[in-house]
Amino acid sequence: MLTRYKRSHEKVAMGLLAFMPEERNVKQLRKTMELYNERPDWQLFFWKANDYYVGIIGVHIEDDEFFTVQHVTVIPSFRGEGIGHKMVTSVEKLMENRKARPSVATKAFMMKCRV
Repeated sequence: MLTRYKRSHEKVAMGLLAFMPEERNVKQLRKTMELYNERPDWQLFFWKANDYYVGIIGVHIEDDEFFTVQHVTVIPSFRGEGIGHKMVTSVEKLMENRKARPSVATKAFMMKCRV
C-alpha cells in the first residue's frame, strides 16, 4: 500500500533511499531529503507491506502534463515481488492526467516496468 512520506519518518526514508547507488553518499542523501522536505513539487511515497516500509518512490512534478520518477527502490529481501512496479502504477494513478518520465537513475527500471 502506498503512503505519503511524513518528515517524522525521515530516517526510514533515508535508509531506503540509500539502497540507490547515487544516494549512498551521506551529503548527497541529505541534499535529496532537503528537496523532498522543502519543495512541494518533490513528493515521496512509501510502500508498506505487513506493517513495514519496504519500498520508496520519489517524484518531481514538472507541470500539469508530466512528472519525473526520481527515485524508486525496494529493500533487497523484497525485490522480485513486483513491489517497484506496483509503486510506479500507484503513483501514476495519484498523478491523474500527468505522464511519468524516468530520471537518469530510474530509466532502466522504468523501461522494465513498461515491458
